[in-house]
Amino acid sequence: MGLLNDKVAIVTGAASGIGRATALAYAREGANVVIADLNEEQGQQVVSEVEQAGRQSFFKATDVGDPEACRSLVEDTVSRFGKLDVACNNAGIGGENNPVGEMSLDGWRRVIEINLSSVFYCMTFQIPAMLESGGGSIVNMASIMGQVGVAGSSGYVAAKHGVIGLTKSAALENAPKGVRINAVGPAFVNTPILDNMESEARDALVSLHPIGRLANPEEIGELVVFLSSERASFITGAYYPADGAYLAQ
Repeated sequence: MGLLNDKVAIVTGAASGIGRATALAYAREGANVVIADLNEEQGQQVVSEVEQAGRQSFFKATDVGDPEACRSLVEDTVSRFGKLDVACNNAGIGGENNPVGEMSLDGWRRVIEINLSSVFYCMTFQIPAMLESGGGSIVNMASIMGQVGVAGSSGYVAAKHGVIGLTKSAALENAPKGVRINAVGPAFVNTPILDNMESEARDALVSLHPIGRLANPEEIGELVVFLSSERASFITGAYYPADGAYLAQ
């Protein structure tokens, strides 16, 4: 029996990278998984992979920066499967890279909307649905940049710091009610977005991690599964880095 046997899970940003790895890990552990993303072609491929693992799935085109889209995602999940037990709020963007004072207002608003406000929007609808189901677990995808700063990425850093604070407050509010809420902080992850990076730049990125390599998406997915499961039944309001000792320096 899997860690999430017969649970119903939502993963946002599930068409690729960490989201895809998490969705497939959820399926392997027995969950039915809703794939939320804007990339329908890749999202439908993940649906097929979940179904090949013997679980039920469907794709829901979702702009997480739109509160009504987040509402519809949860409503469609409950309509299809009758409940919601688990959610991984993973969708995010890198955003505009400019110093404070030079970053555009639209660039700031966009990265805050997608990386921080979306987590609030999703939880606004996920939490009541989980309470109706008798409890549940939410994992919000933060970043190592939720603990440290980096020049030129003020919007991203601010949003990820905000995700951690939002996670802690929501966890305090819902701990007595049976909904656990935690955050994960990956360092740099080996995803296709890095495929076109020059070798020198990639080596420099790797050198930031004392472990000597980048993370694989599956490694982050394994941590998300643990926090989503009853094996983490006493863990809520926590921030778990998965960073190859990046933050230990």
